[in-house]
Amino acid sequence: MNNENKKINESLKLIAKSAVIVFIGIFLSKAFAYFYRIIIARNFTPADYGLFSLAIMISGWFMTLSCFGLAEGILRFASLYREKNQTDKIKFVFQRVLLILTISSTLAGIALFILSDFISINILHNPSLSFYLKVFSLVIPFTIIATPFFSILRVYDKISEFSFITNILQGALKITSLILLIFLGFNSKSIPYSFLIGTSTLLIGGFLFSRSKIKIIFRKYNLKKREKKKIMREVFNYSWPLLFLAFISSIFYWTDSLFIGIFKGATQVGLYNAAVPIAILLSMAPELFIQLFFPLVTREYAKKRSEKKRYQVISELSKQIGKWIFIINFPVFILMIFFPGAFINLLFGTEYLAATTSLRILAIGFLFTSIFRISNQLLSVLGKSKLILFDIIIASIINISLNIILIPMDKISFIDNSLGINGAAIATMVSLIVFNLLLLFQAKKYLSIVPLRRKIFRIALVSLIPLLFLFLIKGIIQLTAINLILIIIAFFLLYFFLILLTKCFDDNDIFIIKLFVKKIKYSKIHFSN
Repeated sequence: MNNENKKINESLKLIAKSAVIVFIGIFLSKAFAYFYRIIIARNFTPADYGLFSLAIMISGWFMTLSCFGLAEGILRFASLYREKNQTDKIKFVFQRVLLILTISSTLAGIALFILSDFISINILHNPSLSFYLKVFSLVIPFTIIATPFFSILRVYDKISEFSFITNILQGALKITSLILLIFLGFNSKSIPYSFLIGTSTLLIGGFLFSRSKIKIIFRKYNLKKREKKKIMREVFNYSWPLLFLAFISSIFYWTDSLFIGIFKGATQVGLYNAAVPIAILLSMAPELFIQLFFPLVTREYAKKRSEKKRYQVISELSKQIGKWIFIINFPVFILMIFFPGAFINLLFGTEYLAATTSLRILAIGFLFTSIFRISNQLLSVLGKSKLILFDIIIASIINISLNIILIPMDKISFIDNSLGINGAAIATMVSLIVFNLLLLFQAKKYLSIVPLRRKIFRIALVSLIPLLFLFLIKGIIQLTAINLILIIIAFFLLYFFLILLTKCFDDNDIFIIKLFVKKIKYSKIHFSN
């Protein structure tokens, strides 16, 4: 085995190991997030759920503006400095960014608190939103000040700690506090209060774990004034486009809810936001691998080796991760296309079934996003933040334009039961496809990397057999909650059996599968003893 293959296997092994940890965290996170939303949907009205969604959207914009893209700056530059063993630079970047974000997020929280009445009454014409925004103004500093701690945990490969705080701890606390507050009679005020309580754990947990696991970043650094200026100039040059990128991305993903709120009202926002979190399930697979993929590839890019050898490793890692994402997400996508109403009814109830068509449309856009998420990461490794900003601006213009055109329509000729929300879904789908195709072509241009293997076409063909199984089952079995779960399990078992049977797995896949089997056998022996 040559050095490049050895490096690829080592990196895949580390990514796969972290993916198990992240999978547990994300699975619990999604379960907590959906349970949290289900409690809101089942105990309050769609209008209350819509106010909650609008508050997340608006406070998210204030968070993005106060973050300056510096959390991503820490992740990239600290990863580079770690590869070069430049610890003083890591300490300086971390501490300086932490100070800047503490000041900026506090000011952003104050600004939202002051503007809450104006935004609620004059822009969205809903005075009830004001209370939500006032509470969410406190969420801003808790969330933003925590981001440098999470970046540094990822830089030092502390994925389990990162995953526990962001995916498990805050979600569990949100649910617990929501149930308790409802029991105590806080009514709809339970929603923003419980969200604030859960979010506060981000800062507390991030600080305690960083202080415990990476003590060195809190120590004094020894750098000259000129060197400090140079470092911060480099960090800001990389990060400032990310500020606009993050802000425009936030607008991009929340444009639908904003224009639905303006044209149709909070109730329609609530209906639409029953479809969005289900479609976002397709982002789960990329998150399993991206947490460690970016720092690993950044460090590989920083190595003093020939460009050909560096790109060989990066290309193989990218294609392998792209294939894993496709294998996981394609069957999930099929289920969303053929059983959207069952998912919505199971999670949110019959009141939200108007979002069934929206879910189908959104699933197409988010499938594209999940597959080409790697291309986005590759451009970030190269420092092409301005190029990504340009891409998201184009996609956002398309999204806003289509929302303005489609949402006010009471009827879209080729879609039934529009209610405006299907127009919003079409706008998001089209803009997501355009955005991700731009990323794909640019990653191909600068790195000659397309993060897909040819075998994914075989995988897509193989999936037609369990798809036929779905067609047969759909017509003869009533879709109760239990039947739906059993159908999903049977579908996935048949799907993965066919992938094994048709030899869709390559040497890298077999290497990781053997690693997992070995780990499971070791765990059983260890447990039995």
